[in-house]
Amino acid sequence: MASVTLEKISKIYPDDIYAVRDLDLEIHDGEFLVLVGPSGCGKSTTLRMVAGLETISSGTLRIGDRVVNEVHPRDRDIAMVFQNYALYPHMTVFQNMGFALKMRKTPKEEINRQVREAAAMLGLESLLDRKPKALSGGQRQRVALGRAIVRKPSVFLFDEPLSNLDAKLRVETRAEIKRLHRELKTTTIYVTHDQEEAMTLGDRVVVMCDGWKRQADSPLNIYQKPADRFVAGFLGMPPMNFFEGHLESADDNFWFVSGEVRLKLPDAQPEWLQGEQRRPVVAGIRPEAFDLNQDEATNTACGISATVQVVEPLGSMMDVYLQRPAGERIVCRVPAAELEESRRVTLQISSEDIYLFEPNEQGDPRSPTYYGQNLATGGLRQLV
Repeated sequence: MASVTLEKISKIYPDDIYAVRDLDLEIHDGEFLVLVGPSGCGKSTTLRMVAGLETISSGTLRIGDRVVNEVHPRDRDIAMVFQNYALYPHMTVFQNMGFALKMRKTPKEEINRQVREAAAMLGLESLLDRKPKALSGGQRQRVALGRAIVRKPSVFLFDEPLSNLDAKLRVETRAEIKRLHRELKTTTIYVTHDQEEAMTLGDRVVVMCDGWKRQADSPLNIYQKPADRFVAGFLGMPPMNFFEGHLESADDNFWFVSGEVRLKLPDAQPEWLQGEQRRPVVAGIRPEAFDLNQDEATNTACGISATVQVVEPLGSMMDVYLQRPAGERIVCRVPAAELEESRRVTLQISSEDIYLFEPNEQGDPRSPTYYGQNLATGGLRQLV
């Protein structure tokens, strides 16, 4: 096993197209780290640079204590599991799993022992004589996992390995990957666009966007303490609701004001106003933070009036899509109940469940001209 260190890593394609920008990241020995973000954010490019499948434009990459920028992929002591399985169709499961060992001229007895040991871990013992075309998608992915396991690498790399599986198999295989990591304790870097995979698998999650690292922290901290508006909106399903408005001080209290809505913020800090009477901010509220009250439809210091548009039952819970009088859309996730569409209701919200962000998110997150930061973690900066 080994740590993986990325120091100011960038990937620049022709015409100054940046795929990854000055990425600093330390993946600890035995850690399961997940790179997550929308398509085109740079997560797969980062993984491919670690694998040696993409050249590094600038920066330093270390696996353990060794700089590997110019080291051939086969000499990096890594094993990669791809989205499309990449199995040899003319080989059996046994031959696919043992191929890398055969190329290393490992004795047959040792190949047999290691392959059967990995097959037992993955429940593949009865499939060793089959060829990939005779396997289901989930079985093929387990063979790909087994092929990586028998190599006993210092680092496992996973590039969206569950994307081709159906929902049930994704959950089962995800649990299998987590169990294997706890058993093998091998340093793992896992790329996905699926936030549920990221939150359930990772010891630590790195959220990326436009080539930038936006936040790296434990899944719980990223969910509860998002660094900026992008992170807050990306993690969570349904996504966080955002309301444009302003922060003001009145009656010895701080308030978020958006149209007819006024929400009291007892935990707001005076410095967030920076001397202004009406400081523009964006409020974020997660769907599960609302309580839905069907008995009244008024705006209060802790409530928002809205009209029900669509109800989506989810068993014990339901997602309710609503519209405020000014036109803004809201989605909330609440316990299942009978609820008529077109009904006016009040959404109750506790002040500690309201996030405040700087407006106009754009540019380099490290730059003074970047906005969108979470007030609770960074405070408001002077607009420039």
